[in-house]
Formats: sequence, C-alpha cells, structure tokens
Amino acid sequence: MPSIAKPVAIHPSLQKNVLGLTMRDYEGAMSTLCAGCGHDSVTAAIVRALWELATPPHMLAKMSGIGCSSKTPTYFVSGAHGFNSAHGRMAAIATGANAANRELTYIGISGDGDSLSIGLGHMCHAIRRNVKMLYIIENNGVYGLTKGQFSASADVGSKSKRGEPNRMAPIDPVALGLSLGATFIARSFSGDKEQLVPILKAGLAHRGFALVDVISPCVTFNDHVGSTKSYLHTRKHTRRVTESDFVPPATEILATIGQSGTTTVTMHDGSVVRFTGVPKDYDPTNRQRVTSYLQEHQGQGEVVTGLLYLDESVPDLHEMSNSPDQALSKVPYDKLCPGAAELAKLQEEYR
Repeated sequence: MPSIAKPVAIHPSLQKNVLGLTMRDYEGAMSTLCAGCGHDSVTAAIVRALWELATPPHMLAKMSGIGCSSKTPTYFVSGAHGFNSAHGRMAAIATGANAANRELTYIGISGDGDSLSIGLGHMCHAIRRNVKMLYIIENNGVYGLTKGQFSASADVGSKSKRGEPNRMAPIDPVALGLSLGATFIARSFSGDKEQLVPILKAGLAHRGFALVDVISPCVTFNDHVGSTKSYLHTRKHTRRVTESDFVPPATEILATIGQSGTTTVTMHDGSVVRFTGVPKDYDPTNRQRVTSYLQEHQGQGEVVTGLLYLDESVPDLHEMSNSPDQALSKVPYDKLCPGAAELAKLQEEYR
C-alpha cells in the first residue's frame, strides 16, 4: 500500500534552522506502520536531529534493507537520496556508495532481523572498515512483517504473544560492536526522545561507523507481559549510564558539577544543557571496562542506555584506503582508468 501524501500547508510560525528550513522540510510520507510503533518515534528523532544539525537534504543518503524498520527512510527527508536494498544487504550497499561518494551523509536504517540474522556478516564488515555512517538498528526482538516470530535479538525467557518462551541466546549488537572494534556505540529507547536525539546528532558527527541500537517496541507482536522488548519492560529496566547531549564546536565554556551531581549551563545559542555526573566506574573510552560494565548490569536485567563507547582516533574507510579528498564519483574517467600503459607499468613493479 503506498504511503499517504502529507498536506503541503506550512504554518508561518514554524521555526527555521540556519538553512532556512523547518522541520516539515525534513519529513517524508505518512507512516503506514501500526499506530504506536516505536519505529515512528525513531523517525521523529531523526527528523529533529537532522533539522538541528541543518543537514542539507540533497546531501543525505538514506539506506535500508527489508523489514518494518526498512520502511522508516520513506518517512523522513523526502528530498534526500535513497536506496532500499535486498534483505540484509544494506551495509554492503552503503559501503559501496560511501566509497564512491564520501561527500554525502549516510544514514542506514535496519532492524534486528535485517542486521543480526541474514545481514550479520555485512554489518560486521562495515564495522571493521569503519565506514563513515550512522547505522541505526530498530530493535524489537521479533519479525513484525511475518507475524511475530522471535528474532536473533530476543532474550532468553522472553515470551511470544502466544506465551511461548524463547530458548536461544540473543545476539547483542552492542557486545558484538565492542568485540569487532566499533568506534561509536550507543543504545537508546524509542520512547526517550530527550536521549535519542543528541545520540543521533553525535553519531552523524562521528568520523567513522556509528552504531546505535534502539529498543523500539512492536505494539502488535511484542508489547505484552513477558516480553523484554515491550514499552513497560524497557521503561522499568532502563539504566542511563551516560547523560547525552551534542554540543557543536564553539568557544569553550567551563563548568563544574556540584555535590548534587548535576549542573545547568547556558550555551552560546541560548539553549540550556543539564549535565549529570556518570558512574565513577564507567569510562566510555575504555573498551574492556565498558564490556565488563555492560555484562554486569545486563546480568541484572537492566537495559543500559546512553553513549556507551567512543573512539575518535581510528581512521575511517577512506583514510585507511588513502582515497582522494574529492568524491570518486567526481574524479575524471582518465584518472580513474589511466589505461593499459599505466597498468603495465604497475605490473612491472611486481615482477
């Protein structure tokens, strides 16, 4: 069923970003997902993040695979480039597109089935290549398009809508990312826009692969008592390990967190940011300690959220490959393919 077109009328009081665009300019078609689906909340957070960052719509590439999650790109930034790939192949397509045109901003939208089952291998290689992109997994623990079977992220003991418990150990994208050397790892909840928006903004600004696992409940097949991916369970068991916000480069502002553990700072644009001290035993730059912390608290049944790990020192795909600063799609053909004589000269070096 095609998406329903939104009305074009725009209220004159809508705020504009530095490009002169309103949030309506970052929206897409009307959603055809189930009413209350967590994925639509993720869409709203993406729209907000892109608007606040003033991302030019024509410089954005939206990538997806197959599944309820992969419908999400239809619902934001209708003026962007888009590619809906085969099931599980989004990461590979995004890698190729990024290699050809590094000037675009890439957002990959996937699901726990699309990324952790058929597409697992492709996602792993995108992580190890440190492809510069924001990779969002809308994680609901079930296959929504095929009537609610358990996905690879379903927790042991989590019950289906029919009451059957899952017996297989889950694949945790956060733990997987840590083991593969991912340079940006975060987890959030679709119902926590206050946390999710700055995480998405930070991921878009990251110099490499930004993996964001979003618990996004399926209201039709996995939002009942006994599910560990429901709205109620996630709200009850969420543990914020970091308080997230994104501050663009500007003149330094110094502040001290008081004895209460919090402080409020007025930013350059007049906005107010509230800072909260993080646990003393948590260091988001220490991969081993992050892994230990997550294992400890997940063992207690807690859903640990926030910006969990960050490493800005690792080169991205183009830096490792010594690619030209100019997008390969703009390099003249005679430079990309210099001819048989140059190939023969290169081969002589290996004789």
